[in-house]
Amino acid sequence: MTEPAVPSAPVPTAPVPTASRRRGSGGPGDLVRRLWRGRVDDPPSARPLLLALLAVTAALYLWNLSASGYANSFYSAAVQAGSESWKAFFFGSSDAANAITVDKPPAALWPMALSVRLFGLGSWQILVPEVLMAVATAAVLYAAVRRRFSAAAGLITVTVFALTPVAALMFRFNNPDALLALLMTVTVYCVLRALEHARTKWLVWAGVAVGLAFLTKTLQAFLILPPLAVLYAVCAPTRVRRRLGQLGLAAVALVVSGGWWVAIVELWPASSRPYIGGSQNNSFL
Repeated sequence: MTEPAVPSAPVPTAPVPTASRRRGSGGPGDLVRRLWRGRVDDPPSARPLLLALLAVTAALYLWNLSASGYANSFYSAAVQAGSESWKAFFFGSSDAANAITVDKPPAALWPMALSVRLFGLGSWQILVPEVLMAVATAAVLYAAVRRRFSAAAGLITVTVFALTPVAALMFRFNNPDALLALLMTVTVYCVLRALEHARTKWLVWAGVAVGLAFLTKTLQAFLILPPLAVLYAVCAPTRVRRRLGQLGLAAVALVVSGGWWVAIVELWPASSRPYIGGSQNNSFL
């Protein structure tokens, strides 16, 4: 008689690593490694070179920063007022007594006013936020160029940007142009991301950035809108109807992010707020 066959035990197999395991644990150490290494398809030296360029940009722009003193005293007075009074901070008043505002919306004043409120009044406290905007602009420029071309092209772009005299002047001064340039750069980056796969969220973020740029220097923020809108309407990889709908959502985001401050100012009783600087009838509109 033959004995019945005994079923063999299954051979244990090694678990297949999941995507999350392949990418790392997601802890602080993994985050540091990703920040230092960058994208896996970049050359190993790309991210260290970028970080070095950003550090050099910051050092160059910080060098002898106090030589500008308080820079534009018109805006420095509003920064000081905003550091002393939250009401002056919100409206962008030229003085803490809230008699009159500056001639533009206050978004460009807010980072400087927060810096002065935290660290005290001084040239560095006013101008360091502008230098940080230069570093942020350089990083966004790299990200935009790197996605479309290569890491090497992005590094060249950052170098040219950092060594451009008008950029050094603009980001070492306290005019609204520094924040305007940063937000316009962010807008272009978001539109480029939206063009890759017709992602609505990136177009909405572009609208938010333009709205904030409007609160920085009003209509100058709209200079880049026509070419970007036409570019997306023509080139986005999706149906025409969806493109137009996405552009409509971006317009809504723009109105909300740029209009909330205007709405509050217009609804606020004129007798209890500062006079709107640059206006003929105490109205922003």
